[in-house]
Amino acid sequence: MKIRLHVQGEVATATLADNATACDFAALLPLSITLRDFAKVERIGDLPRELSTVGAPAGLDPVVGDIAYYAPLNHLVVFAGNNVYADGLVRLGRVDTGLAALQRPGPLQVRIERIAD
Repeated sequence: MKIRLHVQGEVATATLADNATACDFAALLPLSITLRDFAKVERIGDLPRELSTVGAPAGLDPVVGDIAYYAPLNHLVVFAGNNVYADGLVRLGRVDTGLAALQRPGPLQVRIERIAD
């Protein structure tokens, strides 16, 4: 599934992963969220509810452009820089275009929606 992220006048697109957590995230869309800058490499925001992590690996070694769910704190995370392996991270997808809009320091007002097939 493809999604569009409207970031304060700019647009990014992403492809969601084929896993239970990403499907549960897609069920929340459309969604408006504020992404805050965390450690200069992550943009994080609070989700309205916990997502399913059934069948998810214990953690993830994220790279720039990954979109993930951080289960321990119920955060949506967009990686604006490289980071190290972390337990509790589940890959939701990957930014395809417009990553620069999400690499700006936060807070960023973001509206996320599905792209019709």
